[in-house]
Amino acid sequence: MLKDFLNNSYLFGGNAPFIEDLYEKYLVNPQSVPEAWRDYFDRMQVLPGSSDKDVAHAPVVESFVQRAKRGEFAAARTLPTEQLTPERLQVAALLLVTAYRIAGSRWATVDPLKRMPRPNIPELEPAYYDLKESDMDQVVNSGSFVGLERVSLRVLVQALRDTYCRNIGFEYMFISDRAQRQWIQERIEPVRGAPKVTPQEQKKLLQKLTEAEHLERYLHTRYVGQKRFSLEGGESLIPSIDELIQRAGGAGVQEIVIGMAHRGRLNVLVNVLGKMPKDLFQEFEGKAAQELPSGDVKYHNGFSSDITTAGGPVHLSLAFNPSHLEIVNPVVEGSVRARQRRREDKTGDQVLPILVHGDAAFAGQGVVMETLNLSGTRGYGTGGTVHVIVNNQIGFTTSDPRDARSTIYCTDVAKMVEAPIFHVNGDDPEAVLFVTRLALDFRQAFHKDVVVDIVCFRKLGHNEQDEPAVTQPLMYKKITQHPGTRKLYADKLVAQKVVAEGEPEALIKNYRDTLDAGQQSVSPVLSNFKSKFAVDWAPFLGSKWTDAADTNVPLAELQRLAERVTSVPEGFTVHPTVGRVIEARKQMAAGKLPVDWGMAETLAYASLLSNGYDVRISGQDSGRGTFAHRHAVLHDQDRERWDQGSYIPLQNIGKDQGDFVVIDSVLSEEAVLGFEYGFSTAEPNALVIWEAQFGDFANGAQVVMDQFISSGETKWGRVCGLVQFLPHGYEGQGPEHSSARLERYLQLCAEHNIQVCVPSNAAQIFHLLRRQMLRPFRKPLIVMTPKSLLRKKEAASSIQELANGSFQTVIPDTTTVDEKGVKRIIACCGKVYYDLVFKRTELQKTDTSIIRVEQLYPFPHKQFEAQMKRYPNATEVVWCQEEPQNQGAWYQTAHYFRENMRDDQKLYYAGRPASASPAGGYMARHNERQKALVEQAFGKYK
Repeated sequence: MLKDFLNNSYLFGGNAPFIEDLYEKYLVNPQSVPEAWRDYFDRMQVLPGSSDKDVAHAPVVESFVQRAKRGEFAAARTLPTEQLTPERLQVAALLLVTAYRIAGSRWATVDPLKRMPRPNIPELEPAYYDLKESDMDQVVNSGSFVGLERVSLRVLVQALRDTYCRNIGFEYMFISDRAQRQWIQERIEPVRGAPKVTPQEQKKLLQKLTEAEHLERYLHTRYVGQKRFSLEGGESLIPSIDELIQRAGGAGVQEIVIGMAHRGRLNVLVNVLGKMPKDLFQEFEGKAAQELPSGDVKYHNGFSSDITTAGGPVHLSLAFNPSHLEIVNPVVEGSVRARQRRREDKTGDQVLPILVHGDAAFAGQGVVMETLNLSGTRGYGTGGTVHVIVNNQIGFTTSDPRDARSTIYCTDVAKMVEAPIFHVNGDDPEAVLFVTRLALDFRQAFHKDVVVDIVCFRKLGHNEQDEPAVTQPLMYKKITQHPGTRKLYADKLVAQKVVAEGEPEALIKNYRDTLDAGQQSVSPVLSNFKSKFAVDWAPFLGSKWTDAADTNVPLAELQRLAERVTSVPEGFTVHPTVGRVIEARKQMAAGKLPVDWGMAETLAYASLLSNGYDVRISGQDSGRGTFAHRHAVLHDQDRERWDQGSYIPLQNIGKDQGDFVVIDSVLSEEAVLGFEYGFSTAEPNALVIWEAQFGDFANGAQVVMDQFISSGETKWGRVCGLVQFLPHGYEGQGPEHSSARLERYLQLCAEHNIQVCVPSNAAQIFHLLRRQMLRPFRKPLIVMTPKSLLRKKEAASSIQELANGSFQTVIPDTTTVDEKGVKRIIACCGKVYYDLVFKRTELQKTDTSIIRVEQLYPFPHKQFEAQMKRYPNATEVVWCQEEPQNQGAWYQTAHYFRENMRDDQKLYYAGRPASASPAGGYMARHNERQKALVEQAFGKYK
């Protein structure tokens, strides 16, 4: 049967795509195809007039761009001396289809400045396949090219060039999923990559371009020299974002969260989200929002509104963004994830993230890659993000691609998640509209990231006080001569008689009149719409850290919860070590063993879940815990049952419990912490915790701490209750695994913006976590968590302390017999307390009291002062810490101690000397210094 099939025109008709795929497989591995096919392909291998053999096409075409860049192409091959057979012509046709799909974007006319010559790509030329001009009228089958069947080679090549080499460059052949590639081909090839736009849509495009251009010009003349990061040159962004919103709303999306840096931000605020121009003008005139202690510059501020679409109202949120460019990306994704969870939108059909990037930042900022890497994971996926790049072809002053990146396109990093990339000429608004629709529809169909790269230019400098011609003279000569996207499109519509001769100028006048009146240009913007999924933040505003919270849990309830968290399904085999942990936790609940840190933490989560709160923990080892103390996820040692072998007790404590999510995150700090911040700003009723593997790992996410967590409320009024677990303690593990850099967080403390706590026993972490949710107080909480104390017997607590206690900001010394006989008070925090107690016992020092300051900020003045008053004859107060003197709490907290001391008391320091490194790298040196600082605390002071 196969022999008969081979004798027929199998390269034609519906079989062509099959042959195309089969031939590719043969070229990669001849043994992968049936023998009869292999024999036939072997006969085809030698080209007429040549000894060359064909090789796999996809890798060749994928790599020729790099080869062309390096000038490595061989001379043109000798043309055949005899007529090509129909089979060889057909193979050439199939190869041309593949080549254009892979590399046609390199010939696409996407640069409105036309600065770069078309690169030499022989594989896109028919001659590369030994085709002569006389062969071009031969009829072939178009293979898998959609919309054509039997046509001449000339028609096929023209169709390929029309589709892949005009004002849109499509990159998608790197996608491994054939269905996704075919979906794109079916959308672009039948229409030759050209949009079908109605006259009404053309008029709307012109209107949005007019608004985009003339808002910038209006601001430029009214507020001369003020920074605004103009969108001029990239005006097509506005109709693109507008179309995304309208089309998404029609597809059932109900919320959209947008993240973007500075360029074009004011334009998006006014012309897309519907911010009142008069409010923007007030910001230009320096009138600050009265309710914010600090506020922020106008091009950092966020905004929210509700817009009418064909599918109903859509809530829009533009995230606040500091100057660290792409750092807003994970924050947006976290906010979207929280909104999706609230709606039980597990596929991402109802809430859409849109991220607007600059070309230099997209290629240059590592957090872009980190955020892309989150997109397909279980704990951080949001159903796909639409990325829109405003590609100015220049950074601040860097425009030479050899300096800007090591890739051909600024978008190449997106290929790591197989996101399709659509490059489009920003001077062709209709093409921008086409790829915008294509991108959104792809995202909705496959729930994957997708990239729209609007290639445009920046008319002015990096800001409005900059002179770009100093560094880019030739580029800016072209820009100076460019009439503007709106003018080009207006002239086109006039020529097509879509609009009348004077209509474009009338649009300009009408829009400027709107601006003069300070009125909205976006209509309709809903002012009275209230979604049932909106969060009421009112209960959390105006509260204080001193507000009371009853964190007790009745003993019977604790024991009920303990029974649930220590239960294992029948037939589930836990590791012997984990089995011992579970058995010990049962004994703790019964009061037969003191409760250790891991059990206290678990009971805190269980009690909050039982109260209806959600709990979300993420970090690189959060399921088990870096130091094997948590075991929130149990793993069946047979690995055959229970969700591929795992069981999470905290998800099974009761019918009406809150959601419990624990995530072993990707190896990222910056993006994951940003994500959790975004999540917590959108969900006040979830305990959101990010745990560093070691506390110093947070160093890689410091920008999130500096520019969002510590300052987001004073700058933008953004309230959040994010918790950070940062393992901290000097135990001889060297400079990178000792310090969580406590001093950095204390330095950021002001205006009661964050809480910094160092709990030293199990009961403390239990009550601290419950307090974080039970008080109507949402401020970020930094917890210096322990390592060795996780299992230290002295740091364990009784079950009664969990049932009846509370979080103590200062823990008094309960061992002092004669308070009047105390001459010295040692104050400390963290694990050094246990070293001090041991030393005091060894020295039999009855005249020394040791107190623990468990909350370093906001500093508990009343509680600390009360301890000072207990010892009327104590004249020496010593702050003892493990960290070097220039680190830890000393410099940031000493003034608080003095504020609550008597005039006759003196404050002293005991600890490591100042150091450039957080800790020594040798155990012997660590032990020596630890011993010395403890002895210093009990030594003589003059």
